[in-house]
Amino acid sequence: MSKFGSSQPVTRIEDQRFLTGAGRYTDDIAPTNALRAFVLRSPVAHATFTIDPAEAKTAPGVHLVLTAADLAEAGLANKLRAHVLKNRDGERGDASPRTILAEGRVRFVGDPIAFIVADTMAQAKDAAEMIELDFDDLPVKLDLAPGGPTIHDTSPDNIAYDFHLGDEAATDAALAAAARQVTLSTHDNRIIVNSMEPRGCFAEVDGDKLHVAVTGQGVWGTKRDLIKWLSLPEESVRVTNPDIGGGFGMKAMGYPEYGLCALAARKTGRPVRWIGERTESMLSDNAGRDLDVTCTLGFDADNKIVAYKVDSLSNMGAYNSEFGQGIQSDLFARVLCGPYDIQTMHFRNRGVFTNTTQVDAYRGAGRPEAIYALERVMDFAARELGVDPLELRRANFISDAAFPYTSATNEIYDVGEFNRVLTRAASEADVAGFAARRAQSEAAGKYRGLGVAYYIESILGDPSETAKIELHSGGARLYVGTQSNGQGHETVYRQILHDQTGLPFDQIEIIQGDSDLIANGGGTGGSRSVTTQGVAMRKTADVLISNLTEFLDKNMDADEMTFDAEEGVFRAPGSNVVVTLLEAAEKAITAGEGQLATSEETTKLPGRSFPNGCHIAEVEIDADTGETRVDRYTVVDDFGVLMNPLLAEGQVHGGVAQGLGQAIMERVVYDADGQLLTATFMDYGMPRADDVPFVAFYTEEIPSTANPLGMKGCGEAGTVGALGAVANAVQDALWPLGLRQVDMPFTPSRVWHMLQEAKGQVAAE
Repeated sequence: MSKFGSSQPVTRIEDQRFLTGAGRYTDDIAPTNALRAFVLRSPVAHATFTIDPAEAKTAPGVHLVLTAADLAEAGLANKLRAHVLKNRDGERGDASPRTILAEGRVRFVGDPIAFIVADTMAQAKDAAEMIELDFDDLPVKLDLAPGGPTIHDTSPDNIAYDFHLGDEAATDAALAAAARQVTLSTHDNRIIVNSMEPRGCFAEVDGDKLHVAVTGQGVWGTKRDLIKWLSLPEESVRVTNPDIGGGFGMKAMGYPEYGLCALAARKTGRPVRWIGERTESMLSDNAGRDLDVTCTLGFDADNKIVAYKVDSLSNMGAYNSEFGQGIQSDLFARVLCGPYDIQTMHFRNRGVFTNTTQVDAYRGAGRPEAIYALERVMDFAARELGVDPLELRRANFISDAAFPYTSATNEIYDVGEFNRVLTRAASEADVAGFAARRAQSEAAGKYRGLGVAYYIESILGDPSETAKIELHSGGARLYVGTQSNGQGHETVYRQILHDQTGLPFDQIEIIQGDSDLIANGGGTGGSRSVTTQGVAMRKTADVLISNLTEFLDKNMDADEMTFDAEEGVFRAPGSNVVVTLLEAAEKAITAGEGQLATSEETTKLPGRSFPNGCHIAEVEIDADTGETRVDRYTVVDDFGVLMNPLLAEGQVHGGVAQGLGQAIMERVVYDADGQLLTATFMDYGMPRADDVPFVAFYTEEIPSTANPLGMKGCGEAGTVGALGAVANAVQDALWPLGLRQVDMPFTPSRVWHMLQEAKGQVAAE
């Protein structure tokens, strides 16, 4: 097998340009003559207001000031789109739109009020200070509960939606009849995504053509939004994604600035650029997580689960974000029962409006939250029942013989060998040696705990994807409908195409993120990219080679040509006729059949795949300071067939680091007035290299049957498993002290308060 082929650990070729400053991010490629845009944001969490921008419009260097009134005058809708769920009673959830610019009322600190465009950023900021605002404060709602000060008149109780799934009566009856019931409530703390590259965009107009470059996770949603909002013909709008410095779900949806930049460019006739500053991003980017979950498990006398009930409240923030209503409801439900054989269940989730930044997808989007809640209550149940946590999981795993398995939430798990993966993880983590390590920690005055989390996640997003291959004298251009946000797509796609065609890496050019060059695509998200794109690429390459084989059969003195993918050549059996792939394409072009040198195919996955694995964490807690350190970390994943093991391991390392960040230090804090107290890196903790241990990574390959390549996505898996593993390790460390309620994040202050509570000295924080 070629050292550059699929399943080989090829290093990322794109890193050469990234590490030498040659990346082409939005702010790198914005037109040098672009005007600068600044967003005036609300300084208060909840108020009605009046606005007078007259003085700002005449300020030095100012070209344009946009308010909600200007949008209305232009006949433009003042709202962003959002998906709305059906409630349990069949009615639609609250459809109150998120405004592009606040219209007489602000609902969170950071709510956009005006968009100022000037020659320089300093002039735009100066003009913003000239805008006259008069606020009439309203009561602020921050608690995650129904009721309180009304944020949207359409939801007087502040409930955005009321989602349920399963049979509540049957679940309650099974729980009542169970030999044992165990209930645990957890809080999944809010985080700020903090991608390395802040959100940004620029817009420019060339004749009748509008071009908008966006730091996004795909171009087609933004293009559709602009076409509809500005009433433009499809062919007159081009959207591009250049290099993207991290997305993690937060960059997958629309934001006010993208349309405003486009409108400003059309009005001024000049390019307009906007790039968020870090604190601005913390105030305005969609946040992640933030939900309360109460889980109840019922067990029979043999510790088999007979029923599972989940009731949760999730924070929507001040508005419905694009996918916000679906994250903690539909997506949470996809893996509600995890790897366990549970058929009697009921799940209820209500979204609550608060005067905070809106909440939407963050790495894993609902699946980490579901697995965290389930694995926390499983571990808690093991301790309450006096059973080894690993053995309780083994007793309730879906058996190998049960696959394909239809879950209680109607997901079809195609394959799985959960016990095999768990056994490997226990061995690699040296669970048998934990008691000795705990004794050593205790001798040093520290508490030590071991936590296990077994996760399963569902590959989400559009199951369809398109690939286009163009052959030319210098190699091939591969057009893809996904969008790299730093995952290494340029490398792994070259590997897949090299496997199919034999073309060297340096002869393959990857083209992504351009709506003029790629008609349709699903972008990146839900761990879908390599699986959906790989299948489309394989089909496209097969068609291309088949067409050229048929052409050579007709136009050369040879019969039944065959293609050798490893060498990238066509051969005629029984002769010395050898034609390279590029030579065949050139012959077709010369013969006037250039269409044979191009192939474009769209494929649809026949089913979802379900990556799964076991995370085992060990933590040490300083008894005096409450400092919690993750000391050992082991992961065994079943990703099916890996296209590039090195990149898969990197994805797991990154996902685990983000999970550890949320578990140990990341926490959004608002004061009673709705002011964000964690709006800089001085106040908001982020993991550094010395906070993350060596992550021991192993795989057990159980190929998926849901796609012809046998792949399962890996981009979000690290985060899905990390939260529960770390939290369960902390629970294990503190259990002997009598502490039964431990919640993320485990900052020194919070853990110190837990320790004092255990000593009976102070109340829990």
